Amino acid sequence: MFSLKEARYTYISVYAVEGPLLKKLTSFMDDYPKHFQILVAATFIDRVGGTMIQPFYSLYIVQKFGVNMTTIGLLFGLWSISGVIGSMLGGALTDKIGRKTMIVAGLVLSATSSILMGVVNELWAFALVSTVVGMLSDIAGPARGAMTTDMLPPERRAEGFGIVRVVGNLAWIIGPALGGLLAGRSYMLVFVADAIASIITAMIVLWKIPETKPENSPEQEKESFMDTIKGYGKVASDGLFLAYVLISMLLITVYSQMYSTLSVYLNQQHNVPADGYGWLMSMNAALVVILQISITRTTRKKPPMIMMAVATILYGVGFTMFGFVDQYWLFMVAMAIITFGEMVHIPTSSGLVANLAPEDKRGRYNAFAGLSWGIPNIFSTFFAGLIMDNLNPDLVWICAGCICVITMIGYLILNPYAQKRLQSIAQE
Repeated sequence: MFSLKEARYTYISVYAVEGPLLKKLTSFMDDYPKHFQILVAATFIDRVGGTMIQPFYSLYIVQKFGVNMTTIGLLFGLWSISGVIGSMLGGALTDKIGRKTMIVAGLVLSATSSILMGVVNELWAFALVSTVVGMLSDIAGPARGAMTTDMLPPERRAEGFGIVRVVGNLAWIIGPALGGLLAGRSYMLVFVADAIASIITAMIVLWKIPETKPENSPEQEKESFMDTIKGYGKVASDGLFLAYVLISMLLITVYSQMYSTLSVYLNQQHNVPADGYGWLMSMNAALVVILQISITRTTRKKPPMIMMAVATILYGVGFTMFGFVDQYWLFMVAMAIITFGEMVHIPTSSGLVANLAPEDKRGRYNAFAGLSWGIPNIFSTFFAGLIMDNLNPDLVWICAGCICVITMIGYLILNPYAQKRLQSIAQE
């Protein structure tokens, strides 16, 4: 639990990072469309709420229901399965009825889910609620990516996604620290705060941002919802895109451990408390806020598959370190290396998906790309839990390093095909 002294230092550190950087970011944002600026501000509010609880889900479940990591892995798996279904439905609905409607609906459902997960007291009820709300609250994911793509020209999309990531990480500086403070009193306070943030964001999107979905062609107007769903067949027939998604599943199998397994591992194996993990996440966020835009301005000019390979190397080094070190300052070094990997990986990936997607299928391409996150989350925490509960827990991080080597090779193989495709798109 944070003390008042730690809380004061949290406030000082947040102000020191955010004060000048917010002014710099605000000035930088003047070059972007007004509605994109509003979307970025709304994203910040929503992410502050989400980051209050996200890092502490595993600890919350362990402390409230007294389960082991294998059970937590099963719960995360159920949640991820329902999220994949919700995302795929959301992608089709985004292309059919529009971005704005789906974002607002997703935020309202997210607020509802936060309250429900805070009030249930039985494990079976928590599992049921997680499954249902996981599907409903994830329907807005593809709409967010599609709306950002609609608002920005191709050459600015990677940088635009980088800006969204910066404000999301500004939230990570605040969220885990506030979440730790609130959780020390009651986890229900954290769930309520997340719900309030979602509702405020929904109101901003509803009142201040117009629909960005391009006008339908006559053929699209006649298309039924089932025809829109069948359009996923055309997405899956894009060989390069499919290969990219499959390879990225390996990368996310590793990356997702940071938000599920790592907090429990550090607590059980190295006696790092919840606030210690929170500080690692806040450091991660601060680095992104300070460096993300500069790094994205460099990486956006490079071949995206090469950049994905670089990110994978950084992930491999950072995550493997956790299996070999036992000092907190070395955990900080490992997290810093992982953070540099994130700053290359996520904007590069988002920009690549945006540029590969045809205009009339942006929602479905974003949803299909989301499989690279959703499917690994079904299995990764469960298998990591099996290793932690039955073998040497350090093996989780050794396996992560091996997976990263395989993933890096995959991206390098895809590079020439991706370059040819992107050059063709640029000439159209």
